[in-house]
Amino acid sequence: MAVFDTPQEAFGALRPACVQLTRAQTAENVWRLQARLAAVSAPALQQLQEYVLFPLRFALKVPGPKPERVVLSVVQCAASVLAATCVKKPELLQELFSELCTCLSAPAGSGTAASPSEELKLAVIQALHTLMHSAYGDVVMSLYQPSTLPLLGFAVSLLLGLAEQEKAKQIKLSALKCLQVLVLQCDCQEHRQLDEDEAQHCGDLFASFLPGISITLSRVITGDIKQGHKSTVAAIRLFYLVVGLVMADTQLARIPKKKEKLPEEQSRISELMVHRGPDWSRSTAEKLSLLLQKVVGFSSVHPHWKVRLELVELIQHLLRNCSRSLVDSFSHLLKALVGLVNDESSEVQSRCKEVLQGTAEQGLVAHNRALTDVLSENLHSLATALPRLMNSQDDVGKVATLSLLLGYLKLLGPKISCVLNSVSHLQRLSRALVQVLELDVTDVRVVEGRRWGGPAGSLVPCLQRGARQRKHFRFFAEERVFRLLQQVCRVLGYYGNLYLLVDHFLGLYVESGAYRKQAAMVLNELLAGAAGLAVDVLQQRDTAPSPEDLQASVTSILDEYTAQANWYLITSLDTEEMSPEQPVQRPGGTRSSVLLLAPEPRATARTMNSNIWQICIQLEGVSCFAAVLGRQFRLLLLSALYPVLEKAGDKTLLISETALGTLADICEACAYESLQSLINDNSDYLVNGISLSLRQLAHQSHASQVLDTMLRHSDASLLPLVEDVIQDVLSALDQSYSNQAATFLGVLHSVMTALVQWFGSSCSEEQRQSRPVSQGQRVLTRHEVQRFFLDYVRQKQIAEGNLPDTEEEEEAAEVPVLAKPEPDNSAAEGEAALPSHAELAKAVLERCIHLLSDRSLRVRLKVLDVLELCVTVLHPHGNHLLPMAHRVWPALVTRLISDDPLAVLRAFKVLCTLADKCGDFLRQRFSKDVLPKLTSSLLSQAPASARAGPMYTHTLAFKLQLAVLQGLGSLCEKLDMGESDLNKVAGACLTYLSAKQPLKLQEAAQSVFLHLMHMDPDSTWLLLNELWCPRPWQPPHASLRPPQLSGMGRQRDDLTDSVLLLLDRLQQWESSTETPPP
Repeated sequence: MAVFDTPQEAFGALRPACVQLTRAQTAENVWRLQARLAAVSAPALQQLQEYVLFPLRFALKVPGPKPERVVLSVVQCAASVLAATCVKKPELLQELFSELCTCLSAPAGSGTAASPSEELKLAVIQALHTLMHSAYGDVVMSLYQPSTLPLLGFAVSLLLGLAEQEKAKQIKLSALKCLQVLVLQCDCQEHRQLDEDEAQHCGDLFASFLPGISITLSRVITGDIKQGHKSTVAAIRLFYLVVGLVMADTQLARIPKKKEKLPEEQSRISELMVHRGPDWSRSTAEKLSLLLQKVVGFSSVHPHWKVRLELVELIQHLLRNCSRSLVDSFSHLLKALVGLVNDESSEVQSRCKEVLQGTAEQGLVAHNRALTDVLSENLHSLATALPRLMNSQDDVGKVATLSLLLGYLKLLGPKISCVLNSVSHLQRLSRALVQVLELDVTDVRVVEGRRWGGPAGSLVPCLQRGARQRKHFRFFAEERVFRLLQQVCRVLGYYGNLYLLVDHFLGLYVESGAYRKQAAMVLNELLAGAAGLAVDVLQQRDTAPSPEDLQASVTSILDEYTAQANWYLITSLDTEEMSPEQPVQRPGGTRSSVLLLAPEPRATARTMNSNIWQICIQLEGVSCFAAVLGRQFRLLLLSALYPVLEKAGDKTLLISETALGTLADICEACAYESLQSLINDNSDYLVNGISLSLRQLAHQSHASQVLDTMLRHSDASLLPLVEDVIQDVLSALDQSYSNQAATFLGVLHSVMTALVQWFGSSCSEEQRQSRPVSQGQRVLTRHEVQRFFLDYVRQKQIAEGNLPDTEEEEEAAEVPVLAKPEPDNSAAEGEAALPSHAELAKAVLERCIHLLSDRSLRVRLKVLDVLELCVTVLHPHGNHLLPMAHRVWPALVTRLISDDPLAVLRAFKVLCTLADKCGDFLRQRFSKDVLPKLTSSLLSQAPASARAGPMYTHTLAFKLQLAVLQGLGSLCEKLDMGESDLNKVAGACLTYLSAKQPLKLQEAAQSVFLHLMHMDPDSTWLLLNELWCPRPWQPPHASLRPPQLSGMGRQRDDLTDSVLLLLDRLQQWESSTETPPP
């Protein structure tokens, strides 16, 4: 706390110390004075400022060498006085400034060895810093006059030398901060901002120092990284503050072209002054451009994020203040600014985006013709080099290059439209995009991926909205690179002339097949950008395209996409897809003169891969167009929906999945609740299109794909709408069994799959209701027993082929018996008309009977699939199913015993379904016609499978054995086979219990015996014990002899493990329940 508050008291306390210091300049005297100063208040010290500073200044002016500790203590004491007081006299400021600067320079003739110590240098720099802060505004400005230019130059050179050459980080940083104060660009709040005239005056003055300051600071910035980031940041800040002051556009605009003549007494001083005329400005800008390129190149890759952040501030400051004078430098500045948008530091990223946003909002580029020219030239150069860079750089470099391209476009903003009016710019940019977006079409898996129909009754349950397939590009693999390219295209669409861009890229699309996929991707993104979908821009465009403009562009692109030559491409060598040349009439459109060409037999996998991706990209385009137009896209459904549904039914997996995603996007854009609603609302147009296509040989396969998709994604309410179409399919099949059977069978398979899905639950419910409850129903009534025997007699007559002439006889026999007829009574079925879906299934089944003996294996396999579905649908209607089963049996037996193994496999599956639905109706037929062949086949194949290696499991013979063994047990149980037949089955399956057989065949054979246990557990137990008896059986009474079984005492063999497993299962069942469960 101060003790001396008045000047008088302070003078009395300070006078002895000041006199003593004046007499003897020692460090102890300086310290004594400083100790007294601590007890003096600031107002009192202000009154005695010059009196106290006199002995200190005198100590510095004494001729001859002075001990450094004395100088150091004097400087520190003077700094403490200046910190507590204000300099109010210009003369005092200049004298103190000169004396302190002298302390930093080595004495004349002393050599470099006598240079001041680091402590003294730091103290002098801090004293200078304090001196500049202690002066009032007018007093400070007295230092910045032409007459003081040599003194300022001396101080600037000293501080620059320290900043560049000193190794001590603190001295370098203090020197840079002191320089910043010296050029009146201090960051503190104490200094007021220079007004316009003062800034103009200082700019004229500092122009003389600009070369030395800028060159030295550029060396500091690009110096050894070990100097630390703080010195680099301070140097960058000082660099752009000085350059921004001297090269400010507002100041240079006020400079007269010719230098004013000064009085003779100031002529020598005027030689030191620089006239910032046009010639000087142009020359200086060229030299600064080289320095800026060096500074930006080093700082943009500096490891410390604060250096990169300060670089962003440099760019913003110069762009705001020197956008005209340094226009040639902005090529490098903007490149660095755009590149830092993707900096690893979030602080740098956010600040960089703010600067870009502010630059765009202020219109610094849009309202500056020179900057626009620079950016457009940079854009042209980068577009020219883009393919080469994308081919040679790594992923990080590619991201940086594309970020730069995107940044140029964002900065140009609305000026993009003017730039792209240049044919050279548009062609360079478009060619670069289509070359960079080239796809890699060498992956054969794209061609191999096929859409297989699921199991009977299964339909696609849901769709993925907006699902886009991941593409593989030739020149890059990083997903970020593709996202940047998407943004480039969308920014072009957002700001550019939509009609010009669409017309240009459609020209590229039509021009060459090599550019078609890339041009389509660009077109899709252009439309998304034009609609403002997911586009990141810095400023809003002047005018947005109208809905009519968007719809016109979408219509033209959509017509090109769905043209015959671009939509029906070779995607596989499947003979189904080959069709002769036919003129095409698209539903809802006009007849096209384009011919559908049959695919070339030598189409390569590369060509088919390319075609698949082209179709997928075009489908993604339809999704994009729907999102662009929203509900207005409903007007285009007439031309777009049918082709998309075609591709949703395509056998190529990639195309099918993409088309389903497109349909989901259309539903969302057009405000349909689901795909089912979309199909039902447009069913009249779709059904009409299918009917027209069925009459054209070339388009029957496409019509089947549309119908397949409609059925897969709708419900039973669609059946009345498509019933006439299905009848047309049946009629067309009747007329072209020979050459189009495979196509129509695909349609019928889709129809029957849908019927099973739609009506399968009701069929299962009726089946459950028709079956008596086995558990809990122990007492049968007289009527139920009587009905059982009557049904048994009737079924046996039908099985033997003795069909009754009239149904009235059976009705007369059955009606009196039952007091309450069951819902599935055969008489009631005969009287009631079949539902429409059952009638349809019956009609399809009749066609299948005729096609089961077709020459083509493909057709026979499809027929068997359709046949199985028909049986499932007709199951509740026994009076119609059983006669049809009777008719289909001979052809089915032929497929089972004398056909290709694939057909045998499929036919056996159908047989299992028939047995499940028809029950013991097929018992005698199966026992007579099929079982002997099956058992003999199993017995003949057993030795081969027993000695086969692990590769045998991949053969068709193994799959056939496995299917028969897996289904034989349940087949016998469902048909309620007799004892002799069960013995044949057991004998054929015994050899497959051997450990020599493949494991899956052993498990399948065990499942057969599990079913046999259910049917006849005693016989099965005896058979297994004859093979291997694990323990002797003791009779329940001593009077009985122990049983003698062949398996007793037998050595373990290859059948032992399976037999033991089966016997254990049988024992578990007997201990838990009375009878083993099925």
